[in-house]
Amino acid sequence: MVLSRIWSAFILVAILIASFKFIFTDHYKSIYNDMVVGKGGDTIQIATQKVQDLPAEIQQKLSKQQVVEDHYVYYKKDSVQQNAQIFRVQETDGVIGTSKTAVEICLGLIGIMTLFMGFMSIAEKAGGIGLLSRFIQPFFSKLFPEIPKNHPAFGHMMLNFSANLLGLDNAATPFGLKAMESLQTLNPDKDKASNAQIMFLCLHASGLTLIPVSIIAIRASMGSQTPTDIFLPCMIATFVATMAAMIIVSFKQKINLFQPAVLLFVGGISAVIGLLVLYLVQLNKSELDDFSKVLSNGIILFIFLVIVLGGLYKKINIFDAFIEGAKEGFTTCVKIIPYLVGMLIAISLLRTSGVFDVIISGMKWIAEITGADSRFVDGLPTALIKPLSGSGARGMMVDTMTTFGADSFQGKLAAVLQGSSDTTFYVIAVYFGAVAIKNTRYTVWAMLLADLVGVITSVVLAYLFFA
Repeated sequence: MVLSRIWSAFILVAILIASFKFIFTDHYKSIYNDMVVGKGGDTIQIATQKVQDLPAEIQQKLSKQQVVEDHYVYYKKDSVQQNAQIFRVQETDGVIGTSKTAVEICLGLIGIMTLFMGFMSIAEKAGGIGLLSRFIQPFFSKLFPEIPKNHPAFGHMMLNFSANLLGLDNAATPFGLKAMESLQTLNPDKDKASNAQIMFLCLHASGLTLIPVSIIAIRASMGSQTPTDIFLPCMIATFVATMAAMIIVSFKQKINLFQPAVLLFVGGISAVIGLLVLYLVQLNKSELDDFSKVLSNGIILFIFLVIVLGGLYKKINIFDAFIEGAKEGFTTCVKIIPYLVGMLIAISLLRTSGVFDVIISGMKWIAEITGADSRFVDGLPTALIKPLSGSGARGMMVDTMTTFGADSFQGKLAAVLQGSSDTTFYVIAVYFGAVAIKNTRYTVWAMLLADLVGVITSVVLAYLFFA
């Protein structure tokens, strides 16, 4: 019910904001077309006007540069410097293009899903998932008290968390969907999210990652002199967000976190991360890249090796087991298409209507009238869009770096924000959609609250490290 209301609110607010712009401004007469059939990156021509008729502030800026941006509207002088083209640039596709994109995402996921679900099927038949479940049992049984001892869901969740930790997004999604399916077998009400499913999804969406390789690579490609300096703030922010998610859900489910097994496990992870940080901060970018590639790709191959050896040891039909799991992966991808289409079109309407522009402008205005440092507001678009769209947030991060510089405070903050959380609504749509959960209970607000903790932590860390 909560997700249904949020989804409805997204659509209603987007259309209302778009209608306001259409009626009261001259720059958005094509906004309805943009929201339905527009394409991301399209240049939307508004008018051609003499430079001398433009506002004085715009004229002054155009005297120094060829193109000027003001409140998301661009002014470009012609070759003879007399007239100016006024235009906008659409940020994302309209709902028609977004619907197609949602299906393409699911089709692109089929190969990955069949690969990892196939190997997971071998691991289950060989007893590997059961072995992993027994290993993690002492800790997970405290956070997931409703799951029976040695249930395979423990092993699936452990694989998902491990893949997230190493930044293996391609592996994390299949492992996570398998975990949700395992938890669904224990769910007494198949339409309503169980406590275990909520805890798992909130921990998953907090996005604890050791090395934000893709962010470092983007910063390097955009000319950053020290592309790896966001590594430590990113790790701290994701760790804090994960701890916040655990505490929030545990408080709601009345789980005691001050149990020896929980404290020992969390303390152990913290110590391992601390030692790894001490080692990694001594590496340069090239050494960090090499370490990350060897660690992530090497672990995937190691998992495949162990699974096949386990299957041979147990004398199971390895290829048939792989095909059986691969078929399951294909079916799962098809099932999540309607859920993903529904969520992505609502997000598209929010972005094309300019809702985020209104929010950012309002926040900057509040910061300025209160006398606060408003630099952090320029990095916030990444944080606002991240719960809705991973690619959108990445685009916002790149745009911030392009505007202010990869090594600027705003650019570094955007990078930390990009690495501090996951795509909350995308995760909810895909993971609950895979098991046909309709009532998500308090999952949405718990995940968003953990995201907020991650954002606040990121801003504080940015001021501590980079201000």
